[in-house]
Amino acid sequence: MAQKILAGRASDPTLSGDLVEVKVDQVVLAKAPHRAFADALSAGLKKTTVEVAIAYDGRCVTDLASVARGNDDPTAVPSDMLAHGILVARAGVGFPTAVHLERFASPARLCVTDEPRLAGVGGAGMLALVLPPGQLGQALAQGSVWLRPPRSIQVLVSGRVRPFVCARDIALELVRRGLGEAIRRVEEKYQAPVVVEFAGPSVRLLSVGERAVMASLAPHLGAAGALFVSDERTEVFLRDQRRSKAHRALIPDAGAPCDEVLNVDLGAVDPLLLDDMGQVRAVRDWAGKPVAQVVLGGDSGTTLRDLLAAATLLKSKRVPARLDFLVAPPSRQALEVLASTGVLTDLVATGARILEPDMRVMRGELYPPPAGQLSLRTSDAEPRVDGVASFAVASAETLAYTVATGEIGDPRSFKRPVRVTVPRALPTDDVLILRERRGGGEAKPRASADGAAPRRGQDKDKDKDKEKSAAAPIVFAAAPWKGFASLDVVDAPKLFEGASKAHASPATEVAVLCATLDEVRRIAGSAETLAPSVRVVLAQFFPTGLAALLSGAGIAAVLVDAATAKALKGQKGVAFPPAAQWAESAATQITVGGAKLPLTWLARGVERNWVVAGTAKPAPAPSGRSRQAT
Repeated sequence: MAQKILAGRASDPTLSGDLVEVKVDQVVLAKAPHRAFADALSAGLKKTTVEVAIAYDGRCVTDLASVARGNDDPTAVPSDMLAHGILVARAGVGFPTAVHLERFASPARLCVTDEPRLAGVGGAGMLALVLPPGQLGQALAQGSVWLRPPRSIQVLVSGRVRPFVCARDIALELVRRGLGEAIRRVEEKYQAPVVVEFAGPSVRLLSVGERAVMASLAPHLGAAGALFVSDERTEVFLRDQRRSKAHRALIPDAGAPCDEVLNVDLGAVDPLLLDDMGQVRAVRDWAGKPVAQVVLGGDSGTTLRDLLAAATLLKSKRVPARLDFLVAPPSRQALEVLASTGVLTDLVATGARILEPDMRVMRGELYPPPAGQLSLRTSDAEPRVDGVASFAVASAETLAYTVATGEIGDPRSFKRPVRVTVPRALPTDDVLILRERRGGGEAKPRASADGAAPRRGQDKDKDKDKEKSAAAPIVFAAAPWKGFASLDVVDAPKLFEGASKAHASPATEVAVLCATLDEVRRIAGSAETLAPSVRVVLAQFFPTGLAALLSGAGIAAVLVDAATAKALKGQKGVAFPPAAQWAESAATQITVGGAKLPLTWLARGVERNWVVAGTAKPAPAPSGRSRQAT
């Protein structure tokens, strides 16, 4: 299915090259909107031509540090975006994955983004791929990007789920069944990104929300994305969202090849959890373990049905004295449904605290796990690195049992399954999603605080300031890398000592040695912040999607074997050759302590140019040339 989506948009429909240029349907900016927008402006953006371009403001809780950074903050959402055809989702609209699934996700379309969590839109049959900010800027300005053609792993779903088993449990069962190992085998064999495709007779029994929960698993296992078929359940979901015209059928062709097949019987799945060390366990194995914090909701892991079920199970219950119960409604739509049905009142009566949809809640920067105590959540965990506090992940019904008793337990102990009816008439008012006014006009200036209308001179001053900001946008500097680099090799955990340093750059240029996939994901997610201090990332397994993400920030993604990783550990002043001396798709030998060690630089084609230039930002548009000519 992924190949069908890309082939219809690629300059080479056979997808035969290492890299192909493809047209983009949607662009979603959530982690660093300002940086991608600045790159788009430098590439000559006038008016984006993609179907949907939207920037989500995920910072709901304003602090002094964010105010001080102002427009220099790459996570900011400039209001100038509206004039270039980019929608702006204001703070409070919800978490990007949930909102985009409801309001914009469309089957058989290609979405590019900077937020790995957006893989959840694959539940609606949309392929979402993560790209560096420079490529997102190219997508906005030129409507196309460079991608590696993906490979596919198919998951065949059969059977019927039992009571108190949720989509989160099914996703964790796939982890336990070895889906991550299958992804790694295909990646290592073909050096190509992997898309997980869900099909089988029981897919039709899963709602789009449940499919989204399962699709959100993809980036945590090293996959580039996930896709479900688009069928009558997808059409019903879009109709309920008043977007029925967006529906397109998407199914795999009969006899279409895939690289591996994994079968899962829904009837054999038990309530599971992902512990704070990243291991999947049966909930009953942790029964009786006390919990200090529970966070229900978030950007992934819960459906509207799950929230309603948890609230029903907790009705007339009270939060234990030593437990904090936090509820983060995934979207404004979900919050309105909870309020209109009285469920929100029941949760508050239980002792829940309602959180704003701030992305820092998902990253653990706000409401972090209590020190030395267990936090249990429904949302996907951030990549785990030694020394950084993490939390356990379970289904909403397992969390409900935990809130009711103060300790982990099997939700089947509730005895009687809860029956929930999800409303079909859903609120779809996009009051917090801003669009440019028709005709390109702007709203009339508002009166000042004292009730007086702005003076004409003030209007002129504002217009001049606006023209000045538009003429000279913020530029995020790149750090080219061409010659020999003498770098100290540090272990990834040392780069992230303490949660407060999770996004800080080291003082000197270094090469980082990663021992796990989570460490690679953590660095790739902070690549734009860590560059140019981090010049090389070394690992024994590198998803090619993350290699491209690092290349876009000017960081060389280098594959090493176990013996080389051991020899490089703690080395000082290792000489890495310039880009011109690296072999493409083959090992290059370097000398360390008299021994020759093989290293394989994973960048291909234009990705090598990104590392040399320090950015994936496209070349500026020639002056006097129109947008259509770029």
